[in-house]
Amino acid sequence: MREHAAGGRRAAFLLAMLILLLGCDLRMRPAAPEMAPSPDAERLAVSPDDLDDASLEKALAASLRYYESLSPSAGYPLGGRRVTVRELQDSLLAFRRILLSWKTWPEREREIRRVFDFVPSEGADGKGTVLFTGYFEPVLEGAPSRTERFRYPLYRTPTDAVTVDLGRFNGRWRGERIVGRLEKKELVPYYSRDEIDRGGALAGRGLELLWVDDPVDLFLLHVQGSGIVRMETGGAVRVHGVASNGRPYRSVARHLADLGRISVGETAYLNFKAYLRGLPHDQCRQVLGHNERYIFFRLVEEGPVGSLGFPVTAGRSIATDPRVFPEGALALVRLRKPVLDEAGNVRKWDPVARYVLNQDRGSAIKGPGRVDLFCGSGRDAEMFAGSIQEKGELFFLLKKPDR
Repeated sequence: MREHAAGGRRAAFLLAMLILLLGCDLRMRPAAPEMAPSPDAERLAVSPDDLDDASLEKALAASLRYYESLSPSAGYPLGGRRVTVRELQDSLLAFRRILLSWKTWPEREREIRRVFDFVPSEGADGKGTVLFTGYFEPVLEGAPSRTERFRYPLYRTPTDAVTVDLGRFNGRWRGERIVGRLEKKELVPYYSRDEIDRGGALAGRGLELLWVDDPVDLFLLHVQGSGIVRMETGGAVRVHGVASNGRPYRSVARHLADLGRISVGETAYLNFKAYLRGLPHDQCRQVLGHNERYIFFRLVEEGPVGSLGFPVTAGRSIATDPRVFPEGALALVRLRKPVLDEAGNVRKWDPVARYVLNQDRGSAIKGPGRVDLFCGSGRDAEMFAGSIQEKGELFFLLKKPDR
């Protein structure tokens, strides 16, 4: 996809092949998972919920605000059946009443088990195994205009980026979109990361939102989707990704691990950053170009903003595949969390059970076996998120009909 079509016949052929590939991908996407009945509740709690009530109440409020904007009869897949927005909304309200009525977690757990069904994800293996990763809001240093230090731009969405809704051409591609640009009256794929960063495809077009001083941190901002930029002129601004070039996401860290250039395991994230920063500048940008996906940003007042349109809550918001799980819904996660030293190394792992809200999505979070946990802002959150590559379990809570 890096090379542009030369001539009408070749461009038309490439576009036809692209649409064909998207159609194949759509047919293979995961359907609503066939989930087992509610498991024995006694095995669900490892310990009382490990975070404060305030964060849980904040996340609940965001999901309730989201549901208020939807039709109560709208439906989502869950547990092999369709659940309505009204059912999900009632579940959140019932859970919030329990939080307010009972002060200790043993009391709350007894009432939660009485009122709710726990609907497990089938996981990636059909046995409930879910891979948890973490994401965070990076903090970068920036300036409103280019200087010798601040020379890496964040771009606004280009006006020549054309989004095509394939569902308007064929119903089987409903919900699928591609992004391209017109070249000699032919639609071709939009510029790749390498073409933008090293080739300067967008330079000089007045699209620069602001400038930052570190290409590795900028790349991580693209992967995370939102961030804070501390301005050289004073204060800070929040930026949020609003569009992409439509290219596929490919993990640079996995690519380097496959080549044997970084080690995997608990120190993989630290090794990844150290390796990139040890490369010559142009070689670093070339390696980062393995991920062709490129994000365009805008300034926001609050953040980071999840897929529901509201800010996500550290430790309480998760990202899943919206084709598989209901957005905004309440869930329980069980996994181990890392305990880190000051350098970001893992000292030990602690088992944890935590109530979370499904409030975001990610281009790499696909199927019933993937969950991304929002870990917060700044360096500590970055080290925590970078350490998580953990197998666990995911259960959605749905209020029993007679409760």
